[in-house]
Amino acid sequence: MNITEKDNQNPTIFLKQYPIPVVALCGLILGGLLHAFYNSETGHIAWLVTLLVGGSPIVWQTFRGILHKHFASDIVAMMAIIASIILNDAFPGVIIVLMQSGGKALEDYAYKRATSSLDVLLSRSPKTAIRKEDHVLNTINVSDIQVNDVLVIRPGDLIPVDGNIVSSEAHIDESSLTGEPLSRTKKLGDQVFSGTVNVGKAFEIRATKRSEESQYSKIVKLVKKAQEEKAPIQRLADKYAVWFTPLTLGISAIGWLLTNNFETILSVLVVATPCSLIFATPVAIISGINKAAKAGIIVKSGSAIEQVGKTEVVVFDKTGTITFGTPNVERIISFGDVPPDEILRKTASLEQLSSHPIATMITRKGEEKFGRLQIPKNFREISGAGVEGYVEGEYILVGAPSIFENLGSEISKYFGDVNNQIKTEGRMIAFVGINNKLSGAIVFGDKIRLEVPQMIQNLKKDGIKQTILLTGDNFVNAKNIAAEAGMSSFKAELLPEQKVVEIKKLKQSFDTVIMVGDGINDAPALAASTVGIAMGSRGTAISAEAADVVLLVDNVSKVANTIEIGKRTITVAKQSIFVGLGLSFVLMGIAALGYLPPAIGALLQEGLDISVILNALRAR
Repeated sequence: MNITEKDNQNPTIFLKQYPIPVVALCGLILGGLLHAFYNSETGHIAWLVTLLVGGSPIVWQTFRGILHKHFASDIVAMMAIIASIILNDAFPGVIIVLMQSGGKALEDYAYKRATSSLDVLLSRSPKTAIRKEDHVLNTINVSDIQVNDVLVIRPGDLIPVDGNIVSSEAHIDESSLTGEPLSRTKKLGDQVFSGTVNVGKAFEIRATKRSEESQYSKIVKLVKKAQEEKAPIQRLADKYAVWFTPLTLGISAIGWLLTNNFETILSVLVVATPCSLIFATPVAIISGINKAAKAGIIVKSGSAIEQVGKTEVVVFDKTGTITFGTPNVERIISFGDVPPDEILRKTASLEQLSSHPIATMITRKGEEKFGRLQIPKNFREISGAGVEGYVEGEYILVGAPSIFENLGSEISKYFGDVNNQIKTEGRMIAFVGINNKLSGAIVFGDKIRLEVPQMIQNLKKDGIKQTILLTGDNFVNAKNIAAEAGMSSFKAELLPEQKVVEIKKLKQSFDTVIMVGDGINDAPALAASTVGIAMGSRGTAISAEAADVVLLVDNVSKVANTIEIGKRTITVAKQSIFVGLGLSFVLMGIAALGYLPPAIGALLQEGLDISVILNALRAR
């Protein structure tokens, strides 16, 4: 249990966070006890004080919302509170205060409970760096980095600021920025960007920009801009309030004309206070949020779970979302008499001594197929190009075409056709030479997640009209992945700001657009979409922060689960709303005829509350 969860369970903290429902409940009980065991006048005074203390903030907040053109379900409750004060009938007013403030406290609690689970994810952003000064290493805050500072980047570290490499070569995973799944080898003088990851040995950079000017900071600014431009979402309850509130006022007027009694107006307002709107939506949302949490899905707001249930288009990033985000050995090509399995066994044995991510993939594939591998001799890395050494007495050379130039005419026989074919497929290739003869090649690619095709089919069954791939990766890769997944369309080679533009275009045609991503480059698009869903288990802090929903499980099919839970939540909430409003209209009719005193109406409304809550709990 984290600190936030402990705080939510602490009575003192709860009282500070939600004073109005606590005051209303205590005042209601105290007034009832005084009314029953002392005298009715003292009990009435206790209720009136409670009504004034608890009702005044609600009236002010609702009135302020009206001034800002926020026409919500709170208006009827506000009028009922005011009428109770004017008519000196405090008991029904206190009931309204308890219902109104209690519903908001429930929804706020659900939001805080969800966001508290993101603390670990949001701690992933680079906050400290190691600065090298006079051969001494000091840990400093990222904000204290100055231009020309020499920084040490350890294996696995996020690069904190933009800079240039000033030591040995480095292997950098830039997938979170570019969408390219294969790590890049960078040499002395090459530029590196903040937010990318060192997947090789430690190296040093010289900072060329301060933290606030680096690439990561630019992405953060894009996210903030997208969030500021995001239009406010009208909640489900408020949509019904648009017509329910004027209708309630009309029935109140009719009741007064029929009975010529102002108590009738209060009676109608009390039974018309839309408890089905106040309670049904937040209770259903809490149930939906809890159900999602059990499935490893963190929903950060009530509006998010409402919106996912109404979406018709889902947009996906490619690398790390639709695909695994890491290169894998796809196939072995033999150019002669050496079988593919033998090429893999010898290459994997040699690559055991290399720290390059591609070498790791080859070694892993070899170990999976053959178990124990041979130990190479005279191993040597060829900077930025490949490796060489001896396995079982045979000379093995693995790497880029440039290291095979001494083979002469044999190079052109294979490199041209194979290279063109692999580029067409959007794959990466490493060539293998055995005893100074070009023997074969190993093809790498970023594999699509196994669950993706079925997920896309499930989304179509759930009423999703379009599934779209947006990626910073190249056109060929994007085309192949989109086709394999069964998506409607795709767009490739997009910068972060271009993804935002595409999301905005979709929002012109669809009311609700879901964006799913995991990288830094996805964060602005996640913020710009109606609902952003981040792959949190391996994603970046900025994407988790920008998103409305975070998948704690590394399984993109949870997107379909999220939408199903959202649809279920909205269905149950609407059922509660329709039943609750229907019964409220019946009670309003009785009250308008003068047959329902305000106090009795308040008690009946409480019974209606309980039935609405019990029904809304079915969303779990």
